[in-house]
Amino acid sequence: MTILVTGGTGTLGRPTVDLLRAAGHDVRILSRTSGDGRVVGDVTTGAGLADALRGVDTVLHLATSTGSKDPLQTRNVVEAAKAAGVAHLVYISIVGVDVVPYSYYRAKFESERIIEESGIPFTILRASQFHQFLRLFIDLQRKLPMIIVIDAPDQPIAVEEVAARLAELVEAGPSGRVPDIAGPEQLELKDAIATWQRHAGTRKPVWTMPLFGKTIRAFREGRHMTGLPGYGRETFETYAAREARGTNEA
Repeated sequence: MTILVTGGTGTLGRPTVDLLRAAGHDVRILSRTSGDGRVVGDVTTGAGLADALRGVDTVLHLATSTGSKDPLQTRNVVEAAKAAGVAHLVYISIVGVDVVPYSYYRAKFESERIIEESGIPFTILRASQFHQFLRLFIDLQRKLPMIIVIDAPDQPIAVEEVAARLAELVEAGPSGRVPDIAGPEQLELKDAIATWQRHAGTRKPVWTMPLFGKTIRAFREGRHMTGLPGYGRETFETYAAREARGTNEA
């Protein structure tokens, strides 16, 4: 099977591409720069997509934008894929995009609708945030004297488990909206940070900021989670311990 992957060099893209290639598929990574295993194209402008999609059976759309460009990028991919006669489009979304009034989530939900209304056979998988998101959340505050969080839970999942599920869905063929996936535990953000600091050997104070509004309430109510038992098996504790070992060994 010939597969075009957008976002193939990102956190989720790398392990997904590795799995697909290990399974014997011909995988092309869409990139704005040329390189080994890459084809040049731009999901924002649409430039190069027609050439990149020539002879492609399945598109795995993993590229994302934190701004308002996500629906534009998705529409460009969809229109080019439809013109190329692509048989299957697989899209990664986020748990709760239809019920959490956060602008990034709303953009992902709009992208889902674009795909569903396109006429292209599709599969849409919603996953919870990756373990790496919590680490990034902490790293972004490394220069602050404390770590600021909101009073909300999360249900993080290992990116490798999401990659494995995507590889299964690519081979399964068009399946529509498939069941959402999330990690094996629900934990408060402050507890996740305590776990990370314990393994990393840091002791910054954690302050829970009293924020309000529809978006915060949605996160506080856990609308971005799937409930238990979750799909994933790796806990955040396991992830934190492994990452801390890698950092110390480096």
